[in-house]
Amino acid sequence: MIRQEIVGILRSHLMEFGYEYDFVVEIPEEQFGDFSTNIALVGAKYFKKPPKEIAKDFVEKFSGHRMFKEVTIAGPGFINFKVSNEFYRDFLIKFIQNPYSVWNFKKHGSILLEYGSANPTGPLTVGHGRQVVIGDVLGNVFKFTGWEVTKEMYLNDAGRQIKLLAKSVWARYNQLLGYDEPIPEDGYKGEYVVDIARHVIADHNDEYFKIWNDEVESVFKSYALNEISKMFDTTLEKIGAKFDNVFKESSLVNDGTVKEVLTILESKGLVYEEDGALWFRASRFVNDNDKVLIKNDGSYTYFLTDIAYHYKKYKRGYNIAVDIFGSDHHGHLPRMYAAMKALDIPEDFLMFVLHQFVTLKRGDEIVKMSTRAGEFVTLDELIDEVGKDAARYFFAMVDVNTHLNFDLELAKSKTDENPVFYVQYAHARISSLFENAKAKGINFIPRENIELLENESEMRIIKQISLFDEILDRVTEKLSPHYLADYLEKLASLFHKYYAENKIVDTDNMRLSNARLNLAFAVRRVLSEGLNLIGISAPERM
Repeated sequence: MIRQEIVGILRSHLMEFGYEYDFVVEIPEEQFGDFSTNIALVGAKYFKKPPKEIAKDFVEKFSGHRMFKEVTIAGPGFINFKVSNEFYRDFLIKFIQNPYSVWNFKKHGSILLEYGSANPTGPLTVGHGRQVVIGDVLGNVFKFTGWEVTKEMYLNDAGRQIKLLAKSVWARYNQLLGYDEPIPEDGYKGEYVVDIARHVIADHNDEYFKIWNDEVESVFKSYALNEISKMFDTTLEKIGAKFDNVFKESSLVNDGTVKEVLTILESKGLVYEEDGALWFRASRFVNDNDKVLIKNDGSYTYFLTDIAYHYKKYKRGYNIAVDIFGSDHHGHLPRMYAAMKALDIPEDFLMFVLHQFVTLKRGDEIVKMSTRAGEFVTLDELIDEVGKDAARYFFAMVDVNTHLNFDLELAKSKTDENPVFYVQYAHARISSLFENAKAKGINFIPRENIELLENESEMRIIKQISLFDEILDRVTEKLSPHYLADYLEKLASLFHKYYAENKIVDTDNMRLSNARLNLAFAVRRVLSEGLNLIGISAPERM
C-alpha cells in the first residue's frame, strides 16, 4: 500500500511535466532507505537531462513531503526514500481500523486452477502432495485478492494405466482365490491392490475366477476407481485440500467434446492420417513435431483428450486457466500451446506452473519412493508423521521452480529452526501477551497511543505489515506460494526480535504498553491471515 502511494505521487509529479513512462519502485538494502526508484534514470531521454539532475529536482520536490523523513540520491541517479514515522503510524491506525481499506483488492475475473490431477491408480504420493498444496494455496490467494476461483482435479480414468490397474486387481483377486495369476509386468503391486481385490471377493466371490474379458475388465475398473477415489478423498481431507470439482477424462468422450474438437481440427486441415494413425499438425504453430491424436488401434491418446479438456475449460467461460504439473511435463507445453492456437483460444488464456520434485530425507538418508513397486511413501504416511500444518507449510515454502528437500525431522521439531513452528509461535506469543496484559489490568484500546511508537524496530514491523497486499499480488503474478511463506517468516522474525528487546506489557507505562499492543495486534492479524491462506492453524497457545 505504501509503495503504491509512492508510485502515485511520482506519477503525479511526472504529469506536471507532461510525461508518462514506466519506472520501478522497489525495496533496497536497508542502509539505502525504505524504497528506491529508477524514475530519474528512465526519465533521462524524456527530460533531456542527466539522471542526477533529474533526481535532484525530485529530491527538492519531495524533501518536505509529510510522507518522507528523508529523500536522497544514490549512484548514477537512483532516488531513495525513508518513510516518516508519522506516515507509518497513520498507516497502522488505518490498518487496525479496517485492514481491507489499506489492502484495497480489486475485483478480477474468473480463474480455473487444475492441480493434483492423477491417474487414479494408487494412493496419492508425496509428489502429489506438493502439487495439491501449491494449487490450494494459489487458489486461496487468488480468491482473497478478488478472483472468482474454481479448484479442479482432472482424473485420467480412461487410459492405459486404468486398464493395467484393473488387470493387477484381477491378478490379486485370482491369487486370493488360490490361483497364481501373475501380475502384469508393468502393473501395480502395492498392498492397496490386494485390498481392492478383497472388496471384489466380498461382493462377487469367485464369479470372475480365471475369467478375463471386456465385461470383467469393466467390473474391475469400476471397483478400482471407486476404492481409489475414496482413498483420494480421505487423503485430501487430511491435507486440508478441498476441490470445487473433479473432472473425469471419460466425460469428454461421453459428452462429445472429443468429437467436436476433432471436427474443428479436421475442418481447418490440421489433421492427417499416416501409418494408420491420425496426427495433429503441431509443427504449423510451434517448433515441435506433429503429434498423434488417434493411435492405429483406434484408441485416443492422452493428448487428444487433454486438448478436449482445455477446449472445454475455455467454453466454460473462464478468463484464465492455470495448469499445475510436475516439471517432467515440460515437453507437454509446446504442443498444448499449438492446440490452443489451432482452436483460436487466446494465448493468454492458458498458463502453466511446472513445479520441481520432492526428496524426503530422514537425517542424511534419502527415503525412496516408487509407484509401481509398492514401496512408496504415501501422502497419508507423511501427514501421519509430521502433521497437516508442517506438511502444507513445507510444500508451500520453497519456490515452485526449486527442488524441495523435505526434512522430516526438522518438520517435527519444536525449535526456531522449524519455519512453521517459528511463524505459528509468533502468533501464539502475541495471544499470550494479550492474556498477560489483561491479567495485569491493562485494557487494550485499539488505535490509541500510536504516537508513542517511534523506534526503528517498530517502524520496520509496520513497513513489513504494509507489504502484505503486495506480497499476495506477487504470489498470483509469479504463481508461487513461497513468497507468502518468506514474508511471514520475516514478519515473525521482526516481532520475535522486538519482543526480546522491548518490554511490551509494562504496568509502569500503560500508554506505551497500549501502543505496543496495537502493533502486536496488527502483526497477529497479518500472521493469522497469512497462515489461513497457506491452510494451516494460527494457534493461541503453543
